[in-house]
Amino acid sequence: MGRLEALFLGIIQGLTEFLPVSSSGHLELAKAIFGDNSLPEESLLFTVVVHFATALATIIVFRHDIFAIIRGLFEFKDNEHRKLSISIIISMIPAAIVGVFFNDFIESLFSGQVFLVGAMLLVTGALLIFANNAKSGEKRINYGRALIIGVAQAIAILPGISRSGATISTSILLGMDKERAARFSFLMVVPLIFGKMAKDILDGAFDVTVIQPMHLMLGFGGAFVTGLWACAWMLDIVKRASLNYFALYCFIIGTLAILSTFAFDYYLQIG
Repeated sequence: MGRLEALFLGIIQGLTEFLPVSSSGHLELAKAIFGDNSLPEESLLFTVVVHFATALATIIVFRHDIFAIIRGLFEFKDNEHRKLSISIIISMIPAAIVGVFFNDFIESLFSGQVFLVGAMLLVTGALLIFANNAKSGEKRINYGRALIIGVAQAIAILPGISRSGATISTSILLGMDKERAARFSFLMVVPLIFGKMAKDILDGAFDVTVIQPMHLMLGFGGAFVTGLWACAWMLDIVKRASLNYFALYCFIIGTLAILSTFAFDYYLQIG
């Protein structure tokens, strides 16, 4: 992985994290295009670092919401902020379970699995169309819905399944409107990313010798700067734009990814 590649991958992460098009899937496809031969540990480390950058961008953009959520967590009276705080904690449970018990399997998925990414992008596209055709509701987040949305987030650990796409679509199908769905989707991932990093640090999984620190810094910087810009205006796009446009994009990129794997296999056979 070169410096320009690291910066470019960080920019891709920052731009795609807040749209329902799978940032992790785009990272894996970009690595394949660049001919990246990283070890799974290196690839996963870089992915976690750039996700951490966009989590910081989310904190800055939603700082007032986050401060209110934190205050609500320590309030004993039952109010909207406290309910939202507990709902976010509940939504973390499924992904935390997957991360603890299936960590090795997850790492193996971040190693040039282009066909998998393409197939999962098609799944993401189908989910977005299904959600876009669902009747918009006015329901608010509750503990039961938070758990179901958390399951969708856990499934979205697969590269190519959009985390925001899965959680926003699930929220809409549960009767929430796009605005509440998008806001909860962006807020619920922040503690999960910090929890993932804390676990890896305690386990000693962050071995910076597998990748140059400068590459991590460039990726982090690219994701953080573009994430700040993207998060500020893409929330409005997700609320107002038809999800079918994002679905069409996922279908195109997913199909191209799948076809590229067949073309590459054919090239190897005749070569």
